Amino acid sequence: MKNRYTGLLPKIHLWTDLLMFNVSFAVAYYIRFEIQVPDHLYTNLLLIGNLLWILTTYVFRTYQFNRISYIPYRQGIILMKACVIHVSFILGFLYFSQQGGAVSRTQFLLTYAIFVSSALIARALIWAFILFCRQAGYNMRTYAVIGKGEVAGLIEGFYNDRKELGYKKCGNYEVGEDKDEVAVLERFLQKTQPDFIYCCLSDMNEMLVKGVIRFAQHQKAQVRLVPDFGGFINNLATIEYHDQYPIIQLNTKPFSGLQDETVKRTFDLIFSTLVMIFGAPIFVLLMGLVAISSPGPVFFLQERSGRWGKIFKVIKFRTMYQDADKFGLKHSQGDHDPRITPLGRLLRRSRLDELPQFLNVFKGDMSIVGPRPLFRYDVDMLMQEVPQEFMTLLTVKPGITSIGQIKVGYASNIAENVERLRHDLNYLTKYSMVTDVMLIMQTIQVMLMGRGR
Repeated sequence: MKNRYTGLLPKIHLWTDLLMFNVSFAVAYYIRFEIQVPDHLYTNLLLIGNLLWILTTYVFRTYQFNRISYIPYRQGIILMKACVIHVSFILGFLYFSQQGGAVSRTQFLLTYAIFVSSALIARALIWAFILFCRQAGYNMRTYAVIGKGEVAGLIEGFYNDRKELGYKKCGNYEVGEDKDEVAVLERFLQKTQPDFIYCCLSDMNEMLVKGVIRFAQHQKAQVRLVPDFGGFINNLATIEYHDQYPIIQLNTKPFSGLQDETVKRTFDLIFSTLVMIFGAPIFVLLMGLVAISSPGPVFFLQERSGRWGKIFKVIKFRTMYQDADKFGLKHSQGDHDPRITPLGRLLRRSRLDELPQFLNVFKGDMSIVGPRPLFRYDVDMLMQEVPQEFMTLLTVKPGITSIGQIKVGYASNIAENVERLRHDLNYLTKYSMVTDVMLIMQTIQVMLMGRGR
C-alpha cells in the first residue's frame, strides 16, 4: 500500500510532546515538593495545560509539515514559539482564576525547562532515526518528471542535493509528438508508479496535464505543476484563488507579506522598549556629557530619506561642533574631521550617538535592522550611480544598524556608499529574524570594542 505512513510523523510529535509535558510537570513537582500527593490545584493545572497545548498547536499549526518543510532547526523554532504562547495562556488562566499566587514559581519554571529540553532531544532522536531509515532504503518516496530541459534538471538537482529528504527518481518522460501521447504517458506512469509526478508545463499541453491528473486520482499519486518562469527563482511566490482560477503572486519587494511586516514591527517595538527602559541611565548620562562638552543642542536632527523616499528627521546625539556646516564638507572625514568634538569621536566609535534613533523606531520611520537612512546628497549620488539597486533599498524602512554599516561604516565617498549598498541588498535577499538578531549581536560587539567607523 502506497504512502502507508503518511501523516504519522505529526501524530508522533503531538503525542511525544504531550508525554514530555506530563512527565516534565511530574518531575518538576517531585523536585519542588518531593513525594507529596498533588492537590486539586496542580491536578487541574496539568489538565488545563494539556488542553491548552492541544489548542495552541492546532490553532498555530505546530505539527503541520511535510518532508520538505521538516527541518530540524525550524522544528526547534516552532517548538519555542508554541511554548511561549502556551506559557502566556497558562499565565492568563492563573491570572483570571486568581490562583497565580498559590502556584510554585520554581515548579512552573522547572516544568518548562525540562519540557523544552526533553522535546528538543526527542526531535533530534526522531530526525536521527528518520535519516538512519532513509539511508537504509526505507521511508522513501519516488517521483517522476514529465518534461526536459532546465526545469527538469532543477527538480532532479534539488533532490540530489538533499538526499536526507528521502526522494528517489523512478523515471523521466520526454514529451514527443506521438498522436496517442496521452496513452503512452499513462503507460509510463503505470510502469513507474511514482508517488509524486512533476509536470513541466512548458513541455505539456492541457490534454497531457489532464491525463496525468486523471491517472494520479486513480493511483493516489500527487501531481506538482512546475511553471517555466525564471522569476520564481528570485521572487518568492504564493498562490491564491479567484473563484476556481489559481493566481500566482510574486513578492516583488522585501517584507511584502503581512506576516513578515508584523513580525519585524513587533520585534522592533519590543526591542526598542527594552533598550529605552534599561538604557535610560546611559541615555541621561550622554545627554549631560554632550551638553557640557561643547556649546549647542544635545540632539542633532537632520532630514533623511526613508521608505519609498519619504523624508523624515533622524535623531542622533550631536557629535560635531555647532555650525559645523560652515566647513563646507558633505561627508565625515573620519578621526581627522575638524568638525567632530572629542566626545563625538568616542560616541561615533561606540555607535552610542545612534541611541536616540530608537525614538524614530517608535514613530515608525525606522526599523532596528535595515539600510542606513541617507542624506539627500547621498541619495542623489546613488540615484546617478546605481538607480535600480538603490530604489530596491527604498522599499524597506531604514535601520539603526545594517550589515553595510558594520562592514563599511560611515561612507565618505562614492565607492564606499556603493559598497555599503551592495551589502544591504544582500541582506534583503536573506532576511530572517535570526539574521536580524545576529546583526544586532555584531553591532553590540562593534560598540564594545569601539570599532565603529
